[in-house]
Amino acid sequence: MATVLALTVAASTASVGARVKRAEPAITISPQKLSAALSCNGRLTHAARDPILLVPGTTLDPGINFSWNYERAFNHQHWPWCGITLPAEAMGDIQIAAEYVVYAIRTMHAKASRRVDLLGYSQGGMVPRWSLKYWPSVRRMVNDYVGIDPSNHGTLDAAPVCLTTCAPAIWQQAKGSKFLTALNHGPETWRGIDYTVIYSHTDEVVVPNVSPTGSSTLHTGNGRIRNVAVQSVCPLDLSEHLAMGTYDSVAYALAMDAFTHRGPARPSRVAHSVCTQLFMPGVVPSAFGSDYATYVTHIATVLATAHKTSAEPRLAPYTH
Repeated sequence: MATVLALTVAASTASVGARVKRAEPAITISPQKLSAALSCNGRLTHAARDPILLVPGTTLDPGINFSWNYERAFNHQHWPWCGITLPAEAMGDIQIAAEYVVYAIRTMHAKASRRVDLLGYSQGGMVPRWSLKYWPSVRRMVNDYVGIDPSNHGTLDAAPVCLTTCAPAIWQQAKGSKFLTALNHGPETWRGIDYTVIYSHTDEVVVPNVSPTGSSTLHTGNGRIRNVAVQSVCPLDLSEHLAMGTYDSVAYALAMDAFTHRGPARPSRVAHSVCTQLFMPGVVPSAFGSDYATYVTHIATVLATAHKTSAEPRLAPYTH
């Protein structure tokens, strides 16, 4: 009888424990800083369509990354969007950057009274995955995830760069880093979210990306996933990393397909005429030279002046 009673109590306790959800990590950034980092355009309150969160790549802020391409394209279509400025030009600890993304998703969802679409380039395509992994409550707030050359599994390029010191975000994006090991442990995607990963075989920054299982691609979890190389649409597209996140017309067409249809992007819906377009909509050809020069110069300046450390940042306690 005592044994039966003990087993009953143990089963009851286990059942209660199974219903207890692990608390989400506390946001450590002040509300003032978070609010100042989010800039929006268009009618966000009771939006007519899902607002789009633009997340910039390493060394970039939303203006440098998107103001001369995607922001203009979305403005032309009267689509609401917001850009999130990550700390230290996205060169700081990505675990902290993810808190900014959590704040942005929560704020946009609350204002729009509908789900949010994500468009991230390079690191900006990977950071939201950290937010979705460790803050489960925001998963229901997201509809489409579109990553352009995202550093989902890191890059081999970081190894020679980080022989002595590196910016925290570069340490964390090195293939095999503790950060990426934590990020990709378990499911990579989540139910209810449509994942479109757009990448280029000629990407020289997120390396290797030459195969269907390249560094950018996602494969596990319950999200609906489609990994698309731009070369599968336009075989002669030679866009490298910097072009992919700013002016590549194929990447744009695939992103738009994802945002305007249920489910991930479907390459078969993209017109072959996109292969003849040098620039995506939003890019002004007469201003391209100066816009691109500003973009490249900014990247070089941030790489040269960013704060560097001798090791990767420690993983946050909530990852253990």
